Amino acid sequence: MALKKKKKAKKTVKKIIRKKIRKPVKKTVKRKSTPKKKSALRKKPALKKPLKPEGKLIGVVTHYFPHVQAAVIKLKAPLSMGEVIKVKGHTTDLSQSVTSMQIDRVDISNAKKGDEIGLQVSSRVRQGDKVYKL
Repeated sequence: MALKKKKKAKKTVKKIIRKKIRKPVKKTVKRKSTPKKKSALRKKPALKKPLKPEGKLIGVVTHYFPHVQAAVIKLKAPLSMGEVIKVKGHTTDLSQSVTSMQIDRVDISNAKKGDEIGLQVSSRVRQGDKVYKL
């Protein structure tokens, strides 16, 4: 005869559910503020417009080669040898005359609008700097 095993009955556990008690919220009465005098109000300082350097915008620096100190400039106006240019940017402020100008490694004396030229510069310039003719 086989012994019958008794199955254990599952115990049910009752969880105590605590309800959140809402506390009454005190309402504060807003006071009416007294109007301030116009002199007491602070005015925001007007934004200063950057000063444009003298001269006509003739191009933008698209690349700089530090080994040979040359800049690639996309021209928006014609440029020729001997003219004085100014390169102006966020950290750049350079004035010089055009001494060496090339297109595809060939020396040129005049460049027209739309050309991308290589220009020898005396110090570092950065991409996005503006080039002006003085």
